Amino acid sequence: MSMKRTNVYADPEDLAIIKEAAKRRGISEAEIIRQGIHLAAMANRVWDEPLFSRTFEGPGRTPSKSEVRDTVADAVRRDAGATG
Repeated sequence: MSMKRTNVYADPEDLAIIKEAAKRRGISEAEIIRQGIHLAAMANRVWDEPLFSRTFEGPGRTPSKSEVRDTVADAVRRDAGATG
């Protein structure tokens, strides 16, 4: 993969932390900065497709604790009846 050179301004405290981490991990400071740039790029990427492509039926609100408990219990009973 080819790289492109760029210049950025960074906080001196952040650079000191990067320098220390590079020494501790045995990698270059540049590699840590490249990893950070990659994480920033992925966090700000606009995806072509939605994360969730399916919709789900439901009441349109967060179910209550008792509704969740009852639904799970019903599913367990149905599963036990199907295998038992």
